Amino acid sequence: MKRVNISSGAVWEDLVGYSRAVRIGNQIEISGTTSVDGETVMGKGDLYFQTIFIFQKIEKTLTEAGASIKDVVRTRMYVTDISKWEEAGRAHSEFFKNIKPATSMIEVSRLIKPELLIEIEVTAIIQE
Repeated sequence: MKRVNISSGAVWEDLVGYSRAVRIGNQIEISGTTSVDGETVMGKGDLYFQTIFIFQKIEKTLTEAGASIKDVVRTRMYVTDISKWEEAGRAHSEFFKNIKPATSMIEVSRLIKPELLIEIEVTAIIQE
């Protein structure tokens, strides 16, 4: 099967040695995604906004990889404050209410920037 690496062009990709997403056959893995646009953290202090922003970024990456949000089979959400899970859950439901992928929400002590409240990974499988 052919491997396709998808880049966002972020300097971190070469520095750390990763791809924004990788597609092999009909499977797509999307790296941890945060609410950063360039160097700017979007939605500071707002977990719901950050989650929506991230899923919009993920949706664009899926399109670039030849998939759609309907192909998502797994989401993993890493939050810095699990007591606010309902905010992330509400945003997740807006994208996946009818799709219902497997998911995890895990509390972590911190992310790469203190303003980041959530990081999300996604797995998609394109129906053939």
